[in-house]
Parts: sequence; structure tokens; C-alpha cells
Amino acid sequence: MPHKTITEPARKTPVIHTTDVLVVGSGPGGLAAALAAVRCGVDVTLLERFGCFGGNITVVGVEGFAWYRHEATVEAGGIGWEFEERAKAMGAAVPESQSLSYELDSEGFKLVADKLVEEAGIHPMLHRQFVAPIMDGDRITGVIVESKSGREAIIAKRVIDATGDADIAQRAGAPTIKTPVEDMQAASVMFHVAGVDKAAFMAGVKSDPQTYRDWSTGEWHVESDGKSDAMFSPFLAKPFAQAINDGIIPAHLNTIGGTWGAVHDSGEMTYMNLVHLAGCDGTDPDSMTKFEIEGRKQAMLAIDALRHYTPGCTAMRLRNFGMSIGIRDTRKIDAVYNMTESDVRHEGRFDDSIGIYPEFIDGYGVLIIPTTGRYMQIPYRSMLPKGVQNLIVAGRAIGGDRIAHAATRNMACCAVVGQGAGVAAAWSVKNDCDFAHIDIAAMQKILQAQGVRLH
Repeated sequence: MPHKTITEPARKTPVIHTTDVLVVGSGPGGLAAALAAVRCGVDVTLLERFGCFGGNITVVGVEGFAWYRHEATVEAGGIGWEFEERAKAMGAAVPESQSLSYELDSEGFKLVADKLVEEAGIHPMLHRQFVAPIMDGDRITGVIVESKSGREAIIAKRVIDATGDADIAQRAGAPTIKTPVEDMQAASVMFHVAGVDKAAFMAGVKSDPQTYRDWSTGEWHVESDGKSDAMFSPFLAKPFAQAINDGIIPAHLNTIGGTWGAVHDSGEMTYMNLVHLAGCDGTDPDSMTKFEIEGRKQAMLAIDALRHYTPGCTAMRLRNFGMSIGIRDTRKIDAVYNMTESDVRHEGRFDDSIGIYPEFIDGYGVLIIPTTGRYMQIPYRSMLPKGVQNLIVAGRAIGGDRIAHAATRNMACCAVVGQGAGVAAAWSVKNDCDFAHIDIAAMQKILQAQGVRLH
């Protein structure tokens, strides 16, 4: 049935701010884009609907920024690497349990992001929700936002869509591709716990170490290339299977399971990635409402199972949930070039590379860990929406097929893409040209000067 409609009266919307580059969304892609652009000497504004910067790290609570990293892993460096280094320096990171990376503290990283934004001279705009693009024909000239202050306009020479869902590109008229809901990667409600006896828990882990091979249990079958199957993974499945057998968890909730993050001497255990919610559409607020509530229920069932069946967890209690459900997969742009499964599986190489990313694929039943030094390049064209001028996309909404998305959706790759988008936006402003006519060689030199490995 079609929705009923109302007609709103015409109104004048106040212009509250003007900027060279406007970045909408401050997750790893948006934050990297804003930092890269401002370091090129243009005015940059960072717009965020929540009360903190950091997106998936701080809002959702995904602390494993580069958990794929091993001795032979080859990475882009740049601002993504800087996120880890600054977090370590500010006491907001601890060694990650299954790799050579550092786990970013989701609360502490709020302060890290604040510091990075303030030091760089980025204009911060929290607590404002993007509503609509401002268009002049096929050219975007700014955005409309809503907040406690009402409806407002922000004018910008260039806009970076770092919403994660290609919200701006889609509403500006660019073609987008939305994964069918039944095929979307599951959403997750992340949570953190306290009251863990670290010594007893770790003794239990050592007595029954889990590997990546164990990911193929119960409801899941995970394809790998074999080389990481015997490697340690902080995986939890047995307590939940036992809880189902004993009636503590309903039998139909057989997707509870996954990984734990860091265990602290204080008894806190963070980044509990155990709740997987198939059928959640991150572009539908009704769907997100339903699954946000369901995810919290499942998290409490997971905690109850751990109390019963896991050493060191008898006194475990909930510490906090992430501020929002975590979405892995919704809408992507139909870009000038859409990355392919072959690109991410077979070391794709591109003349317009804006950075590299390890051979790391995680999603749609595929898990490949980068342990042999293989990597792909990310093409500039995958960030360019069709049909809209002065707009570029950063983060997980870049163009690509299903398996390509399982690689590029990951936070460290979003940071690589964001840095490329930020440099492109600044170059575009300074040289008064659209993104489609960027001097790729000039942009690549700037990226290299910012510490990015391109090839």
C-alpha cells in the first residue's frame, strides 16, 4: 500500500556554516578524510549525528581495528596507522588477542578523535543529522541537517559522503546498489562485560585453545584458504551450544557465538562480538529498532551462558552496550569502477591506486587472513558516484561486488579510502575542478607525502 502524504509549506532554511570540504559521517573513513583534507590546507567541517567522532569504533564498540595483522602483513600506513599510534600514546589501546595489532578502547578513542580534530583545526559539528543534499542541477552544493536547533543548511564546495550507507549519494540521484535484506551480512550489538577472573579465564583458553578452523561450527561454514586454519582465534562457541542443550538459550538462537576482545586485569572483557542478527536492514529504522532490542536480549543470554560454562566468568556482568547496533552491509554506490571478487582475491592493481590493503576478506562466509604478504590496491574510481558532481564517497559504501565488499568494508580499509577521498577533495577545491578530472599523479604524490603506501 502506498504511504499517505502531506504537503509541507515552503520555508526559508538558515545557512549556518560555509566550508571548503564537508565530511558527513566521522567513522574511520570520515575521520581519515577530514584529517587528510585539512592537512592539505583547506577549510574542513566534520558533521556527525552522534555526540562523538569515531563511528564504528566509538559508537558501535568495534575495537579490533586491524585484527588481521600478522608478521608478513603489508599495509598502507597513513592515517589508519596513526589512529593506533595515537591511541597507544593516549592510553586508549591494548595489545589485541589474536594479532600484532592494538585493540582501540571504544571510550578512550572518543578522546583520541577529539584531540585529532582539535589539533588539525577541523570545524566540528556533532549532534546534527544529514537530511537532504542541496543541489544545483547535478552539482551538490551542501546539505540540509536537522538538530535540536531545527532545520539548517551547510554550504560546501565539496562533499564527502562517509555515512556508510551512501545516504548522500543516493538522495542526490547517484545510482546505488542495495544488497537484498535476505543476503545482507548480519548486524551485531556489541557489548562489554566486567567481573571476569582473568587468570581463570585465560587458563581455560589455554586448556582448550580455539583456532580459525573452529569458526566453521554450528550454523556457519566459513571458507578459508587453509593457511590460517590452525592459528589461534579468541573464539567462543561451545558455551552457547551447551546452553542450548541445557535449555538456557532457546534452540533457534544458534547464531550466538563469535569472538572476545581484550581481557583486562581489572576484570573487564571488551569487544564481545557474539550477537549476529540476520535480516536487519541498516537503512530501515523500524528494522534497526527491532534488532537493536533483540540484540540486547541475546547479549544477556550470551552472558548467562558464559557464567554457567566458561572458567572465570561466574561473576560476569554487563558493563555496557555499544551506543548503536553495528551494520556491516546495506547500500553501495554504482561507482565509475566497481571492485570485484577477483580484485580482492588476486591482488588487484590499478594505475589510480590511492592506497593498498592486505588480502583480508571477512564476510559472506569467507575468512582469509593476510599472513603471506599479499595485498591489493584501492582504485580512486571506486569512490566516484555516477551522475553527481563535487561528491565523493568514503568508507564501506564504495563501489564493489559482494566479496569485494567483504574486504573493503573493514575499518582499516575505510581509513585508507577516507584518506584518499580527503586528499582528492582538497586538490579539487584548490584546483577548481570536479572529482572526475583530478590529476591522479598529483594526488598520489600528496598521499605519499602523508605516509601512504600506494603500490
